[in-house]
Amino acid sequence: MSGTSTITAPTGSPDAREAELLARVPSGLFIGGKWIDSADGSTLDVFDPSTGTRIKTIASARAADGVAALDAAVAAEQSWASTAPRVRGEILRRAFDLLTERADDFALLMTLEMGKPLAEARGEVAYGGEFLRWFSEEAVRISGRYGQNPEGTGTMVVSQRPVGPCFLITPWNFPLAMATRKIAPALAAGCTVVIKPAALTPLTTLMFVALLEEVGLPAGVVNVLTTSHTAEVSDPIIADPRLRKLSFTGSTPVGVSLMKQAADTVLRTSMELGGNAPFVVFGDADLDRAVDGAVAAKFRNTGQACTAANRFIVHSSVAGAFADRLATRVGAMIVGRGTGEGVNIGPLINDKAVDKADALVLDALSRGARLVIGGARVEGTGGSFYEPTVLTSVARDSDILRDEIFGPVVTIVEFETEDEAVALANNTEYGLASYVFTDDLARGQRMIDRIDTGMMGLNTGLISNAAAPFGGVKQSGLGREGGLEGIHEYLSTKYTLIPR
Repeated sequence: MSGTSTITAPTGSPDAREAELLARVPSGLFIGGKWIDSADGSTLDVFDPSTGTRIKTIASARAADGVAALDAAVAAEQSWASTAPRVRGEILRRAFDLLTERADDFALLMTLEMGKPLAEARGEVAYGGEFLRWFSEEAVRISGRYGQNPEGTGTMVVSQRPVGPCFLITPWNFPLAMATRKIAPALAAGCTVVIKPAALTPLTTLMFVALLEEVGLPAGVVNVLTTSHTAEVSDPIIADPRLRKLSFTGSTPVGVSLMKQAADTVLRTSMELGGNAPFVVFGDADLDRAVDGAVAAKFRNTGQACTAANRFIVHSSVAGAFADRLATRVGAMIVGRGTGEGVNIGPLINDKAVDKADALVLDALSRGARLVIGGARVEGTGGSFYEPTVLTSVARDSDILRDEIFGPVVTIVEFETEDEAVALANNTEYGLASYVFTDDLARGQRMIDRIDTGMMGLNTGLISNAAAPFGGVKQSGLGREGGLEGIHEYLSTKYTLIPR
């Protein structure tokens, strides 16, 4: 099979609805409960990746703004920590309700600044909102232990306390969910925060924090720094001994650098880093179900997700049929601006991302891979589009099997035995997500034990849920977000002995 998906031409400037929404998004920094300009008036431009056009200009923080934001978070910490858990939870619940009410606004804004199809943006609003609802309920369930010590000489009291002011750094690919997944547990635990969204997609965070202000969050509890001067702003915050927690989602190299900085003050860290997810299809798998799972695990967010399936490891007996069925689905995809009718593949975040995907595909082809469908950048749109692509017979030394693609490209490698599949799946320094398709229950249980990832989808391509612990092993990070575990990332344990 050859050819490509349907390409729709993006429109140019925002229409009236889009322009009205963009005008309502705050353009300043939010520090100590006030919207302000940066210390020296610096600004940054935000672009629509589907057209390459500027959609808004906002404040770009400098070092002095970072210090001011941390000052505000420190000043508010004691009051917020002593606020009743029920009150903290109710603020989060009001935020959930108002976000749900304004879902269309948030979805459209994400599509404008990040490019994802509108239907997926609506899904992210629902997913991101669930962290507000989940942690509004967890705020009142923070517990400890009380009991006699083994010697009988006293009573042990184990309690949980807020860790303190937090610095949250979020990525560009899920502008709402990454903010709520970090802010919600921090607030539920009684911590104040400074959040720095990615410079590529800062608008959703600004509008969300305005919503938090509207539902009654006290001044200084959440502070927002949008900036194109990342190191200048972040380094002094991380070095400040008053900061007690750093949570970062992004690439492994940046995460490693941040952990080195955090070591100087023994700063508590959570790191959600890179991924290279294997998608294993055994010969006994339901192929229709596996193809559905592949579409979900690979093409969600145009492949721009750390959980995206990166390496498709398919048994030789079904590899041809799997590739053909998947290519048929890919051929029916519509590529275009996320607001377009029926569009399910949006742009990549910028031209650099397109260059990376194209280089990885060309390298694979040069090593003998076979192009089934796609395989080229989309020209003439003004945006950063790449065709959804399927490659088979990918050589095992190809760059595309080692590097995180972050694009809509499927790479298929064949295997013969279960041990070979496991070895291929584990042949990476990453360990975030994995996907396994088999109708053999015993084999599925073995894969849970044998594949080294923090999360697995067994016969499903969608695994993220606010009630589940999200995170990886090896160079995919430290700590967990979401679930019962998520709030404990923002709590410290205190033990007290009361003698008898």
